[in-house]
Amino acid sequence: MRVKVLLSVLLALAVAAGPLAAVAPAQDKSIFIPLLVYRTGPYAPSGIPIANGASDYFNLVNERDGGVNGVKIAYEECETQYDTKQGVECYERLKSRSPVLVNPYSTGITYQLIPKAPGDKVVIHSMGYGMTASADGRWFPWVFNFPMTYWSQASAFVKYVGQQEGGVEKLKGKKIAHIYHNSPYGREANPTLEELARKYGFELTLLAVDHPGQEQGATWLQVRRINPNWIFISGWGVMNQVAVKEAASKGFPMDHVIGNWWTGTEADVVPAADGAKGYKSMTFHAPGANFKVHQDILKHVYDKGKGAARREAVGEVLYNRMAINTMLNVEAIRTAMTKYGNKPLTGEQVRWGFENLNLTEKRLEELGMKGMMRPLRVTCENHEGNGLALVQQWDGKKWTIVSDWIEPIREVVRPKLEAAAVEEAKKLSYTMRDCAKEK
Repeated sequence: MRVKVLLSVLLALAVAAGPLAAVAPAQDKSIFIPLLVYRTGPYAPSGIPIANGASDYFNLVNERDGGVNGVKIAYEECETQYDTKQGVECYERLKSRSPVLVNPYSTGITYQLIPKAPGDKVVIHSMGYGMTASADGRWFPWVFNFPMTYWSQASAFVKYVGQQEGGVEKLKGKKIAHIYHNSPYGREANPTLEELARKYGFELTLLAVDHPGQEQGATWLQVRRINPNWIFISGWGVMNQVAVKEAASKGFPMDHVIGNWWTGTEADVVPAADGAKGYKSMTFHAPGANFKVHQDILKHVYDKGKGAARREAVGEVLYNRMAINTMLNVEAIRTAMTKYGNKPLTGEQVRWGFENLNLTEKRLEELGMKGMMRPLRVTCENHEGNGLALVQQWDGKKWTIVSDWIEPIREVVRPKLEAAAVEEAKKLSYTMRDCAKEK
């Protein structure tokens, strides 16, 4: 298990101490955030850049800014191997350090932590994953999945395919196959895809791939038999590499194969070499290291020998995504401080910051992330926010954005989401709160 803790200058661990260094206790004047990571196992290709992006951004905030308004961020990594049981064990072990929020980075772990959040008073931020129904903040005050949910992503995918076909009305009679990781994560988009198949008249085939996803021969034989017009992939880790290789080897037009935003990273396409050219994926932010935030990370973190990744890996898709994730964590904490003061905060206070987050274009520019993502606003009712999707394409060397911002089909997604929130809340004996009283 690789462990890192950010502390004040007096308590800093020397970089030379390495990944097995002993963990010093967090300062009383710091805010503790556990990191549930997976640097080992079949999901490591996806987990490593995520862990590195988190470590580097929290380091940046401490090194460049002296923390959040003077309050340092302390964190500790705990290895989960993307295993739900290990993830819950990590959370329980690190809970003794009074965390204010957690990023599970696993839909399975997220589902298990949701019932714990109200009692533990720990915010769950499942950015772009997890339980879609929890985006209804009236029922799930402690869970946030901004800037978008899986259901919104699935609808944006269908909308994009419709645009490519000349309009959503042209989807009637088309064949779309969804190849998905056979887990709560992979299955999450299916209800929305089924609803949209009924609405627009396309033929949907759902093909599950069992953990860890290395065996896909039978799946792609079915794909060959079906001969779909479009393929949507919801994979993770080694499954993604195998899927892209299979699509390429079967001669499927790669510009008609679209991964979800967890199935569109450098690690997913490089193993397929030239065969991956043209492959697309959904995203909600720009790729690359051409933003001021990257210059700041290299200057304040890597030039001091404190970087978690190789310098050339800064700016990879999942690295950027986790840098954005941790930035959103920090900005929610900063928002909470406008009400509660520049001091270590409680989970309840941080929850208020999440629920009142208003990330403007001006603030994104100040953070060095202008153009990297869209402005974001969160409300009591809507913990998904107002996010939009993009499509990126692999040209053989790098990812390039190839679409305008895509508005989800909210008139389909939001009613389904609200109905699902009622059902999921019933299972947990939750009651609906009145957001008007919390303004």
